[in-house]
Amino acid sequence: MLSINNVSFYFGSRALYEDASLHIKPKDKIGLIGANGTGKSTLLRLISGEYQPDKGNISRSGDCTIAFLNQDLLSYQTDDSILSVAMQAFERQNFLQAKIDEILLKMETDYSDDLLNKLAAYQAEFEALGGYSMQSQAEEILEGLGFKTEHLQQPLSKFSGGWRMRVMLAKMLLQKPALLMLDEPTNHLDLPSIEWVEEYLVNYEGAVIVVSHDREFLDNVIDITAEIAQQKINLYSGNYSFFVEEKALRKELQQNAYENQQAQIRQTERFINRFKAKASKARQVQSRVKQLEKLDLIDAVIDENARVNFRFTFEQQPGRIIMELDNISKSYGDLHLLDRTSINIERGDKIGLIGANGKGKSTLLRILSGMEGTEGERKEGYNLRMSLFAQHQLESLNLDNTLIDELKECGSDKNEMQLRGVLGCFLFSGDEVFKKIKVLSGGEKSRVALAKTLISSSNFLLLDEPTNHLDMMSVNILIQALQQYEGTFVVISHDRHFVANIANKIWYIEDKEIKQYPGTYDEFVYWLESNGKSIQTLDNQPKKDKKEKPSIPTPVSESEKENKQKQLKKTQKELAEVEQQISQLEKKAKGFEGELALPSVYSNPTKLAEVTTQYNDVKKQISAANTRWEALVNEIERLEN
Repeated sequence: MLSINNVSFYFGSRALYEDASLHIKPKDKIGLIGANGTGKSTLLRLISGEYQPDKGNISRSGDCTIAFLNQDLLSYQTDDSILSVAMQAFERQNFLQAKIDEILLKMETDYSDDLLNKLAAYQAEFEALGGYSMQSQAEEILEGLGFKTEHLQQPLSKFSGGWRMRVMLAKMLLQKPALLMLDEPTNHLDLPSIEWVEEYLVNYEGAVIVVSHDREFLDNVIDITAEIAQQKINLYSGNYSFFVEEKALRKELQQNAYENQQAQIRQTERFINRFKAKASKARQVQSRVKQLEKLDLIDAVIDENARVNFRFTFEQQPGRIIMELDNISKSYGDLHLLDRTSINIERGDKIGLIGANGKGKSTLLRILSGMEGTEGERKEGYNLRMSLFAQHQLESLNLDNTLIDELKECGSDKNEMQLRGVLGCFLFSGDEVFKKIKVLSGGEKSRVALAKTLISSSNFLLLDEPTNHLDMMSVNILIQALQQYEGTFVVISHDRHFVANIANKIWYIEDKEIKQYPGTYDEFVYWLESNGKSIQTLDNQPKKDKKEKPSIPTPVSESEKENKQKQLKKTQKELAEVEQQISQLEKKAKGFEGELALPSVYSNPTKLAEVTTQYNDVKKQISAANTRWEALVNEIERLEN
């Protein structure tokens, strides 16, 4: 469908791509990943035709239509309604509709056969193209992306950039191009909308290329991972989790091959140095020298996983209660967000605040920070020192400061060497610390603002969408930093992987109340599903009538009890068998891992491919067995209750 053939592309003297190739087939779901600055967005612009390659070519079939969602669309403005903008996707249908309306107007005075024939032809084509359902299609997609029915006739210019981006996404989904390219689509979506888009893309009939830092989104949508590294596009035939495992295996094999080659080089050099003065060995020495010159050198593995290695310090330890909200209410005119709700934050709480946009999450964070007035009582705890990170904090950075000077001004007691270490953790190394803030990209500014927040000696952090505009490596750094942080924090995020790795409590707003689940995100999702709910329907559950009488449980007969016990024993037996199977498979996997480390295997391409295939098959069997194990455990819990 589309082929990128030996493409090279340069920014000035810097090569982003050197002889890179990629072939996209119909229905491929490709995740494009790589560190910031490696050229992910540039590749999408090359495919769209906005940029032209310096070498090589990009060819596509005649029926390959392309739609490209990028951050530039945030600036698009019009007073047309959002429904009208979305329906611009139906270009031919809109043209036919205009022609039909024009003919109907003429037929008020002209009843000629010519007009009737034209009208019939236009109406037949309009119906064949689904023209009569295009409005309902547009409404369905817009509402799936979080718009309410009453919003659809409002002008696009009334909405913020994030909501405008959703309209442009809806328009592209309605166009149904052969290739849909999405650059960080989850940056402006809440959790329910992300899950809706995931489901839509999984069932999408065309090909998809998506750039995203959201690991779970990639895992749920893509079946091919394309990593941009060292000016090349490296393909992995699986989702992001598969990529992580496969890349670790490739690195291990590469490192083993590198070490063996280095040992061979050292041995050869010792032979040359020992016998180079002996005339009788001259021919052999020259042969070894030529052998070294012709050797295709294997690169050492570069560790790309940046690690946080600084300690967080507090000048003051807070009391047990960090903050109390008592009977809090908040409204904006007729919009009621919170209604007489109460909740406490205790020392050591790591809170993930999740849910749909428009429910009051950012408002709640501002109430906690004291920036937003409210009805009810807000009580700060003893020795509280608070720091807030939100996207508008980027505007408060001093553009004329260098990175190191900006961190010096944040009130930290760290010296310059320590601050350089902190900036190194956030991927600013060497002389980059002397860059001016004004030359940084949006993602780089986010990293600086986050670094300032984390080293501010605060014992209570409030973070509003901190992962927006960060690449995966930066998100991983932030996860490590927050895992090491010994204070308390509340984080708003729609990145499920991020929340799952940093939160020990989940907050959500339902029926204008702040509700709390005392566990991790994964446990929260399991609890929701066990109660017949999901993230998408979280705020749509009807309130229970407080006067409703509890239902009386139906008595269980003796025969039913006996059948239940039999089923329980059978399930427990199967569980033991699966556990034994997992143990045997894991031993088998370790055996293959040992084989893959043998020089006789990784130096033999045929044997290496054979053992790698067997190893991957065993890993798939282990994954399937683990899935079955989880299902059996859940079944046992159900039967025991």
